Amino acid sequence: MQNEETAAPGVETQADSVATPTRKRPKPGERRVQILQALAAMLEQPGAERVTTAALAARLEVSEAALYRHFASKAQMFEGLIDFIEQSVFTLVNQILEREGATGAQQAARILTLLVQFAERNPGMTRVMVGDALVYENERLQQRMNQFFDKIESTLRQVLRGAAAADGSTTPTVDAQVRAAALTAFVVGQLQRFARSGFRRAPSEHLEATIALIV
Repeated sequence: MQNEETAAPGVETQADSVATPTRKRPKPGERRVQILQALAAMLEQPGAERVTTAALAARLEVSEAALYRHFASKAQMFEGLIDFIEQSVFTLVNQILEREGATGAQQAARILTLLVQFAERNPGMTRVMVGDALVYENERLQQRMNQFFDKIESTLRQVLRGAAAADGSTTPTVDAQVRAAALTAFVVGQLQRFARSGFRRAPSEHLEATIALIV
């Protein structure tokens, strides 16, 4: 005979109904992603000043010591964001370059569009890309973003050289170098305006018409 104090299977006891749910421990690597997502979200706030680890920890409801269990420094957190930017953008750039049948000018236009669309969808990352979020951080972070845009310019120069040669230019290398520098300056300017307007001026504003004029 069943003991009266024993609950039948599937029946909730009073103790069960008032039990405090335990917080799930993040899986390995999951907390790192959460930290980077929170950092990016804080950078999306228009007019946001320097993000401190104390503010970041408060947003995540953890201690600062918990942050440093996953990242040795705040610079490492920003490096994580830069890693994401580089991997995301250059994976798509490579896909553009691998497509057959596109002219150099078309490839250049698609690369510019890719950069603008990525920035527009990731406002916090835009502040990293243009250096606004890195002003008070380690200098090597800004150097990495400089190298990022140097690589973009180099890629544009590569695709535009073939286009210049096809157009009959007698100095395709020089022409491609000039155009690549101008196009890189254009896209950086669009991103800077987006960030400094508090994300009100979309970098894609009149983009198609502008690219048609300059590419």
